[in-house]
Amino acid sequence: MRAVIDAVPLLIRSAGVKNYLYHWIESLRRAAGCEAIRTFPEIEGFAPLRHDASVTTRWRTVMGLARLAASNYSPFPVLDWATREADVFHATNLVHHPPRRPRLTATIHDMTSWLMPELHSPANLRADRAFAELISRADGLIAVSQSTANDAARLLGIQPEKIAVIHSGIPAAFFKIDSAAVERVRQRYGLTKPFVLFVGTIEPRKNLTTLFDAFEALQTSIREEFELVIAGPLGWATAETIARLETARYLGYVPEVEIAPLTAAAAVFAYPSLYEGFGFPVVQAMAAGAAVITSNLSSLP
Repeated sequence: MRAVIDAVPLLIRSAGVKNYLYHWIESLRRAAGCEAIRTFPEIEGFAPLRHDASVTTRWRTVMGLARLAASNYSPFPVLDWATREADVFHATNLVHHPPRRPRLTATIHDMTSWLMPELHSPANLRADRAFAELISRADGLIAVSQSTANDAARLLGIQPEKIAVIHSGIPAAFFKIDSAAVERVRQRYGLTKPFVLFVGTIEPRKNLTTLFDAFEALQTSIREEFELVIAGPLGWATAETIARLETARYLGYVPEVEIAPLTAAAAVFAYPSLYEGFGFPVVQAMAAGAAVITSNLSSLP
């Protein structure tokens, strides 16, 4: 069997979906070989994962995005040509016209566009609505948690038997973290105190206002002993949230290679998200041995 996986999110700025695709494709290729697991656009080897940059060269990135545009907006059957020897095509929400011959599959990561549309940009909402039409025609679907599978069945009317729940994988780096790497991260960011850590894109769904309020409600002696550390790129955060970042130690975007030692260095990992399809940061923190405080919503329990 040969599969082609839509890997366009690996060429653009992306967080959870990019993380998922990067490690999933690499794992599948180790198990089945590169000939059995191909990508659209064609990417034979990945550069180190960065959420703010492409995993391949500038030329391949430009050409890959051009092929996506041709597939979505031209009359030419670009994906039919790209998948002519494939048995399965695995789509993301960036593909508008999947190929006609191979069987169609996709992964459902979350249902926040339906449950919390006010927390999304108009572009995200349009992409997810189009994706819903695509997955309604899919031969099979993956959901990254039972919570997401239940929400998809309820909100989109998908038959539960059509969905296989396959939890996202966690990189091996989180399970065995060198103490020297932890110390290097402490020194790099000047983390001399014990600290409470949040890692994630700064956006309304992550509920950072509650985290700021909770930390400020602690006794003065505790706030003097511990530091609140926020790591992650600015997404579509409100002006209020951006202003309150000044009350914490905001590290901005932290390279992927530093996330595991940074997480292991934390006294507490706090993630009060309003909804997660899977919740990579929480599971990564558990793998790293950090104490975790999180919400009792969606997949997080």
